[in-house]
Amino acid sequence: MPRKQRCRCIGGYPDHWEFSPEESSDKEPVVMGLDEFETIRLLDREGLTQEQCAERMGVARTTVTAIYESSRRKVAEALVDGRRLLIRGGNYQLNDQGSENIMQKGSDRMRIAVTYENGEIFQHFGHTEQFKLYDVEAGKIVADQIVPTNGSGHGALAGFLKAAQVDALICGGIGMGAQNALAEAGIRLYGGVTGSADAAALALAEGRLEYDPDAKCDHHGHHHGEGHECGHHHDEGHGCGHQEGDKGCRQHHGE
Repeated sequence: MPRKQRCRCIGGYPDHWEFSPEESSDKEPVVMGLDEFETIRLLDREGLTQEQCAERMGVARTTVTAIYESSRRKVAEALVDGRRLLIRGGNYQLNDQGSENIMQKGSDRMRIAVTYENGEIFQHFGHTEQFKLYDVEAGKIVADQIVPTNGSGHGALAGFLKAAQVDALICGGIGMGAQNALAEAGIRLYGGVTGSADAAALALAEGRLEYDPDAKCDHHGHHHGEGHECGHHHDEGHGCGHQEGDKGCRQHHGE
């Protein structure tokens, strides 16, 4: 029986999830796991040694070598063969994203996050400085908390929400990179919403929130379509810290 792989710690989600050649191609895309992407980031972008990279990721140096060789081969295939490069899945867990000051979440509760500013839904996800968290049980809001974000960037914010055990996000405009990050984190998205944060969270808790599934962030305005009413379908999301072993490990292999 093959030995189960140890989860590889990554520093966060990327801001950009796919790269395409200028010329269109019908070739099958190259899929790079987030653990493979992390070795490229740490070794080639940050200039760490393989020993330092291994320590960051919580694995042996020989494991880093193998992951790095695989990631470099995939980059070469994308560049030389003119194929799309997609960053998806992998065998990883997120490092602690600074969620230690966030209220404890009950096992039977759903947690909603709302991009927040002065009581309203902040309209640019990637630039939000605060989230308001709402815990829902039996269709009612039972607890709430305003928390500052730990930095800017779509990937960092999605990682923060996952570590905070958020199940659903309500926001205004949101870019495709952020949508990819939230999908990878298992967080359900309700975009294109305006107005009171409290009212929107309550509407979602009661299954009557109107939102735009095609909401985009164009930095000039926000497109709100006819809207869709949500039901009570909520995905669970759980954060990971620096613990050893396979707890909370996300394993995907391609699309």
